[in-house]
Amino acid sequence: MRILLHASAFNSLTQRVAVELAYQRHEISVSLDLGGGARGESELREAIRRHRPELVVAPMLTSAIPADVWSRHVCLIVHPGPPGDRGPSSLDWALAQGRRRWGVTVLQAVAEMDAGPVWATEEFDIPEHADAGGIAKSDLYRNELADAASAAVLRAVERVASRRFVPAPAPPGRARPYHRQDQRAIDWTAEGTDAVARKLRTADSSPGVLDTLGGRAYYLHGGQPEDELRGVPGTLLATREGAVCRATVDGAVWLTSLRPRRALPDGPPTAKAPAATVLGAAGLLRGVPEIGVALRPHHKRQTWATVRYHEHGSVGLLRFSFPGGAMSTTDCRRLLTAYRYARSRPTRVLVLGAHRDVFSHGIHLGAIEAAADPAHESWANINAMDDLVEAILTTRDKLTVAALGGNAAAGGLMLALAADEVWVRRGAVLNPHYRLMGLHGSEFWTYTLPRRVGREHARRLTVDALPVGPERALDLGLVDRILDCTPERVPEHVADLAQGLAVDPRLPRRLAAKRGALRRAEGRTPLAWYRAEELALMHRNFYGPDDSYHALRRAFLHKTRPEATPERLHRIPA
Repeated sequence: MRILLHASAFNSLTQRVAVELAYQRHEISVSLDLGGGARGESELREAIRRHRPELVVAPMLTSAIPADVWSRHVCLIVHPGPPGDRGPSSLDWALAQGRRRWGVTVLQAVAEMDAGPVWATEEFDIPEHADAGGIAKSDLYRNELADAASAAVLRAVERVASRRFVPAPAPPGRARPYHRQDQRAIDWTAEGTDAVARKLRTADSSPGVLDTLGGRAYYLHGGQPEDELRGVPGTLLATREGAVCRATVDGAVWLTSLRPRRALPDGPPTAKAPAATVLGAAGLLRGVPEIGVALRPHHKRQTWATVRYHEHGSVGLLRFSFPGGAMSTTDCRRLLTAYRYARSRPTRVLVLGAHRDVFSHGIHLGAIEAAADPAHESWANINAMDDLVEAILTTRDKLTVAALGGNAAAGGLMLALAADEVWVRRGAVLNPHYRLMGLHGSEFWTYTLPRRVGREHARRLTVDALPVGPERALDLGLVDRILDCTPERVPEHVADLAQGLAVDPRLPRRLAAKRGALRRAEGRTPLAWYRAEELALMHRNFYGPDDSYHALRRAFLHKTRPEATPERLHRIPA
């Protein structure tokens, strides 16, 4: 079918639906709502004229489809709630109320929002984590909800194509109101860790919880409980890895990121950045200590740590999870130190990642934007990424595996390609390109990407700047294995698969072949040459007269909408 995807943003769910439908040989085009109103409606009508769709699907839409469109075309809306649920904050309310099961509904657009005939529904479990506060909204959205939404959309498309299915009338329901900031507000002098963590995680990654620190308003993000530190409720107790620990009445939680509220409604936009960076610049961390956390093979704590190491038989599992997948200069250096420790352990296979949700998106644009000299911080950040990737590429005595439990993009995906094998969970979205940020890219991609997919496919992937699903990535050779498991089972499933590699009698021969291949590759073109060539172009991106990278970075962080749907989205290839 010819299908038009209409969305408020080309976000992870829209990308996933696009690549999955395209892989099934549907003709997919995308139009962006561009802020709603007359401008968004005009963009939609133009896309319909251009693509002549047989079906319109809205995976993520915050405004109504105009009547002249839904009255002439079947328009399916993906609502993040079960049948009968209505309103703009469905997932927020489900998490705030501690629901253990939720759903997704694909319904037809009509005059009343979320009230049209139902074409498909899919339920999913909301994981009940051992940590206080439950799962973060953004994690749930990208994983369990996205899995359910994908299944429901694919089923609805099949039903539309059959021309036989009759959608069921929407059940009676009521619209939940928007989840306002006064309902998210935290009373640090009265609320315990579980309640505070739940409010923070329910607001992740948007809109955050509006609060005041040092007389200034910030949107808070985070919510990881702390099991040891205690103090006067509301006070700042410590910093670690860019996060700040704040006391509750019965414990403490970690704030990972902050976004200053605009001083004036029409004031300059603000961007989210590591909490310690924002509060340090505001002079609010004087006397607040920076504390570390031990990296031991079997050390388990309930605290904030972006990097953890475990061992499973002969397998080392270096698990890392950075907020939003962004890796700052210090994050990269910390992960490199942990990698060197893991490499020294008596294991045979070393796994990177093996964590549910985002693997990595590369350098930390928020930390760069908050730096006194963004160009200098960009340069430091990319060099730290390169140091990490080079350490992985030159590991000779272990088989390395990058296990992607979720999405990866740009330098974060190229980080994964440094490993001997790349595994990705079904449903993840991969973006193997840098062009949308005005960057050439580094992380040795000019060596690793052509080695996997060939020069022509490497050129197309980086120039076209479109997402790739796991199935197509496997066809191309970009990844080696698709993980068929739920997000919750990623760590366990990866550990079992990796242990199978570790006990495989062929492993010594594989390692010997790996060492030989590294020697031959170095003999042809040393890794240092790739790094130098890439960094020469990156230096020009950061410091040169062309300001596109800095302008695009600011536009991305401030969520500036494009003037029109980019032409690259007019046709999503299979």
